[in-house]
Amino acid sequence: MDFSVLGPVTVITGPPAAPVELPLGPAKRRSVLAMLLLRPNATVSVEQLITSLWEDEPPAHARTVIQGHVSRLRAALAEGGAEEHGVELATHSSAYLLRIPESLIDTQRFDQLTAQASPESAPGEAVRLLRQALGLWRGPALTGTVASPPFAAAAHALEERRLSAVEALARAHKALGEHEEAVRALHPAAVANPLREGLIAALMLALYRSGRQSDAIAWFHRTRQLLDDDLGVDPGQRLTAAYQEILRAAPEADGPQAGAESAAAPGPSGQPAASTPSHPQSVAAAASAAAPVPELLPRPPAGFHGRGAELAELTRLTRGSAEPAQGGSGYPQEGGIALLTGPAGVGKTGLAVHWGHAQAAAFPDGRLFADLRGFSGGEATVPAEVLREFLLALGTPAEQIPTSTEAASALYRSLAARRRLLVVLDNAGSSAQVRPLLPGGPNCATLVTSRSRLDGLIATDAARPVRLHALGTEDGAALLGALLGPARVAEDPEAARELVALCDGLPLALRAASAQLMARPRWRLARLATALRDERRRLALLSAEDTGVAAALRNSVARLSADDAQLLRALGTGFAREVNTAEAAALSGADPELIQDSLERLAEMHLLDEEATNRYVMSDLVKLFAQGDGSGRGETPGEGSGGGSGEPSQGA
Repeated sequence: MDFSVLGPVTVITGPPAAPVELPLGPAKRRSVLAMLLLRPNATVSVEQLITSLWEDEPPAHARTVIQGHVSRLRAALAEGGAEEHGVELATHSSAYLLRIPESLIDTQRFDQLTAQASPESAPGEAVRLLRQALGLWRGPALTGTVASPPFAAAAHALEERRLSAVEALARAHKALGEHEEAVRALHPAAVANPLREGLIAALMLALYRSGRQSDAIAWFHRTRQLLDDDLGVDPGQRLTAAYQEILRAAPEADGPQAGAESAAAPGPSGQPAASTPSHPQSVAAAASAAAPVPELLPRPPAGFHGRGAELAELTRLTRGSAEPAQGGSGYPQEGGIALLTGPAGVGKTGLAVHWGHAQAAAFPDGRLFADLRGFSGGEATVPAEVLREFLLALGTPAEQIPTSTEAASALYRSLAARRRLLVVLDNAGSSAQVRPLLPGGPNCATLVTSRSRLDGLIATDAARPVRLHALGTEDGAALLGALLGPARVAEDPEAARELVALCDGLPLALRAASAQLMARPRWRLARLATALRDERRRLALLSAEDTGVAAALRNSVARLSADDAQLLRALGTGFAREVNTAEAAALSGADPELIQDSLERLAEMHLLDEEATNRYVMSDLVKLFAQGDGSGRGETPGEGSGGGSGEPSQGA
């Protein structure tokens, strides 16, 4: 077994060739395990756990909640073979003890490896040990735990240990004369910690020894400015000493290696070094000289109808509500990010693409589009791939595209800063996937679509949310008319309205129903409505080859934890339309507080709709999917694609 807190809190078991991650459940349960892993083979009192799990006043039944989490953790560990590995979660009066061989915990292995490394006396061995230690990190420590001061402090302490290991690795490379390797080790940490003076000083000296005096000096002035702006202080002794050492010993220009090495490692803002053609400003200027106008938007969705209020809201959010000044161009005056969210099949992609084509004149320098495949059932698109496509579309020669995501993102922002661009980032799975792709230019607009609310993007990047709801009866019938022809709908308007209701007003479902009718020109609308009344067949009928409601829902449910998926199934079979926390807890047999967290996550994924405080509603199609295995015959590759082509399949 392998217990990890250096990144997401996880437990991996099984043979190395086929590892299995144990289902640990919601954040509070993971937090209980994380606290025990931070203090292995030592008792942790219930009071300490309560303090860690609830930042505000804990509920009266907090002890019962913790007992429930511990019980479920025991069961999960036992199922993963804990006893065979010498792992036991024991109760000691009002405390808990995790007996565990410390070699099974990544923090213990990290500390052992770093303690063995001697960068100055045995630099070669130190490089091997420290790289192995840093390789244990899979992201920010304690990811997935609750946001409370004890966990924040623990995560900060672990991050300090990681940064110390990075600095030790750089010293080992310095002792070996591998200054470029030292730069590569230090640079990501310096970008993430721009006020850590010792780290910046080490990077400056490594850059200078690599023949990159200008980049080293640029880092000093950038850090000095940040210290003044953020803290109102001057650089400390270590940073100042590094700067003076460079000025005393360096030639007035970069050494002969500068050009070659600058291409290999980024400069002070995550971009290639200034002395090479890969510098964002140089490349941007070169690309602007004969820049193409990229048009990556898929073709507009056929039969688009309605959504007038949402279209107007997108225009207001991304282009500003003020009228252009006399003689002005009407172009956006301030870049904005609009976040289109809603359930699977509601038409987010179609709306974004339709708006993009309608507003093309406002973005004369191009329209960029990428399907991020966040809810496509396979691997999500990594930002580096999208950045490469965007940079190529903006006229950057392939050989000048940086290999690191940070540098490519910096170059992309430099190019976008000179343009009036529309960027559509479709089917996003997380805020972190989106951030490197934001253009940042004041005249650019960005549309992001997602089935998740992406609260992080709202918090950190001021994205403005636009919630997309199902179509009403009239708009849904009008969409059927646009797809089938108004005459066919007019001959049986009552059946058209029933079809809209049976499809929950979802454009994807209405398009699938239209496909069924277009393939059978002799069918009246009432015949399909009769077939759809059979709940056992409805999801299967609302599929059209490579797309369908069941497949779209399956991709959403695949993102859920086992506990949340189990609750969804229980709700699908246990209530008619509305449910509250107490009712959901009774249906599932779980603790109300845990159920509340699960209900919120289901609402965040738009599998439930919180119509009022503590009142959740499940649509009929989601309910049918949750009751069975969701056996629609079509698989949709994503919110914004049809058959993987990137064409909108849900627009209306």
